[in-house]
Amino acid sequence: MSVQVIDTTASVAEMVDRIVNLPVSPPSLYLDLEGIELGRYGFISIVTLYVLPTGTVYLIDVHVLGIAAFSTTGKSKQTLQSILESEQVPKVFFDVRNDSDALNYLFQVKLANIIDLQLLELATRGGSMRFLHGLAKCISKDANLTPQQDSEWQKCKSAGRALFAPEKGGRYEVFNERPLRKEIADYSAQDVTALHNLWEAYSAKLSHGDPYWPALIETTTRKRITDSQSAWYVPDGKDKAFGPWNDYDDDDDDDTDSIYGSDVIVRVDKPQNTRYDRDEDDEVYGPEVIFKAR
Repeated sequence: MSVQVIDTTASVAEMVDRIVNLPVSPPSLYLDLEGIELGRYGFISIVTLYVLPTGTVYLIDVHVLGIAAFSTTGKSKQTLQSILESEQVPKVFFDVRNDSDALNYLFQVKLANIIDLQLLELATRGGSMRFLHGLAKCISKDANLTPQQDSEWQKCKSAGRALFAPEKGGRYEVFNERPLRKEIADYSAQDVTALHNLWEAYSAKLSHGDPYWPALIETTTRKRITDSQSAWYVPDGKDKAFGPWNDYDDDDDDDTDSIYGSDVIVRVDKPQNTRYDRDEDDEVYGPEVIFKAR
């Protein structure tokens, strides 16, 4: 695996030309964002992009480049923004919601053709669908890492979180320190490379599952993106740990408010003063979004 830091407009242009016209099956582009209070009220520090056909990880330094990270044109006449917004190019994320929110509000980038691995995991899990799983749990459980790879991943994860996670004594501002610390670069690169492993695992399960799941996943992913761009979206809302589907149907419950349409209801559970962390958390309380199977 090659890791390259992209922190000049010249390097952005070269990168863009390398990632156009790549295969779409399997997806070639896997992305993750790091930043401070990631969302419309925060900052994007790094966009991490793993390019499967070349085995290259690009650490795109948004803190240094600003809008130029997305608007710089290559010889192909493409930009990173045009690729992220393309309906013809699939891009793989894990829990796209806050990434979409931040990209839209901070840089007017509107994601399209997104594969959200968090939803693929939920659809192929079996058992309860009430709570979403975080990225760390999915990698540990489903990425098919060898014992050595898993040990290295755990060490890299711990080293990175020790620098940025407040509960570990770190601070998120470390993502904006330059030169970028090796621990932060390694942390950013390791998760995004595991996304392809997860895509393989969940796609294989989907191919043998019920045929309605792919369409439902696509519809729900589009809804996640639309919701993340709405005025009412809350980046750290307590409801975000709940899955969007459940085999639950209770038309006689007068305490349930239907705000998503006829197929989805919202049940308000006991609120807790808890923030959602897509990497770590699986269970918090808040409004539960429930899919009503027909």
